[in-house]
Amino acid sequence: MIDLIIDFIKGLPLLNWLQGYGRTFIFRDPLILLLTPVAVLLLVIGLRNKPTAALRFSTGQLLSGLPITFRMRVSRYVAVLRILAVCLLIIALARPQKRLEETTVETKGIDIALAVDLSTSMFAEDFSYEGKRQNRLDAVKAVVRDFIKSRNGDRIAMVAFAARAYTASPLTTDYNYLLENLNRIYIGILEDGTAIGNGLAAALNRIKDTKAASKVVILLTDGRSNMGTISPMTAALAARAENIRVYTIGAGSKGPVPYPVRDAYGNTFYQNIEIDVDDDTLTDIARLTGGQYYRATDFSSLKKIYAEIDKLEKTRFEEKRFFEYKEGFHWFLAAALWLLLFETGLRTTVLRRIP
Repeated sequence: MIDLIIDFIKGLPLLNWLQGYGRTFIFRDPLILLLTPVAVLLLVIGLRNKPTAALRFSTGQLLSGLPITFRMRVSRYVAVLRILAVCLLIIALARPQKRLEETTVETKGIDIALAVDLSTSMFAEDFSYEGKRQNRLDAVKAVVRDFIKSRNGDRIAMVAFAARAYTASPLTTDYNYLLENLNRIYIGILEDGTAIGNGLAAALNRIKDTKAASKVVILLTDGRSNMGTISPMTAALAARAENIRVYTIGAGSKGPVPYPVRDAYGNTFYQNIEIDVDDDTLTDIARLTGGQYYRATDFSSLKKIYAEIDKLEKTRFEEKRFFEYKEGFHWFLAAALWLLLFETGLRTTVLRRIP
């Protein structure tokens, strides 16, 4: 019977859960395990107390010669199932888990700060993506999204700017978090205007104090600086002093471009307007900091930046990553319930006592 019980327990899913975890297996409330010997002792005492016989015989000599059957032998050990079930219930209460480990992972990459223009001129629809006309911001977000997904080990921060600048995401390698914040930025969350200097300065602040050997700012804008407290060239001088390369991108086609306008009734129509991109200033910023200026009239223009960034020197840094707890109490709880059901089934069927 003991062998049958052992074989039954070996087949339970909880052993598969435990297998291979080694030191990562812990109990959240280990003091509850101290109840195990007390519970087992009370069960043994309770099971040893013989129940009062329903029928009394004057002598047991009439039964003394009867052979001991297999069912009688097994019935002596069926109580072990209940003891095991109680032990498993106590283990479940102690909350077995895979340990939350803190690991230090050494990777190599560069620090990148993305600065994205959110001025209303980014509403101009002179970009085409997947065969559909899109405004400049949606096109830039699609390209930046692909850029983020293609990174491996690089730490990336993101800054958005219009009349002022704000940090959309701090420096991180959590690309899913970065993509979520990219989806949250839209035209209108900041006062309208183009503060290129403030946007560049905010991007520099995200990476200037890091230990990476290679630091890059990718600045995307479609206009000319007309707002802000910091001039673009002042911010460029600060970037050069911090040894940070700035790649500037002028987004948009040259000449009149379709721009959505709403009339008094809320209907949208398009007007062709001129949007002036300050190519000279963006070129000066890139040249001063050792970067390069690109005029992005389509998606292929931005791909040149990726090849340039891949040539940069890699640097090693340590990043701490945390893993969540994984609960395992349900396996022990399920095993205990199955043992109790098994014991109850045996006592009420093949091992049933009469009376």
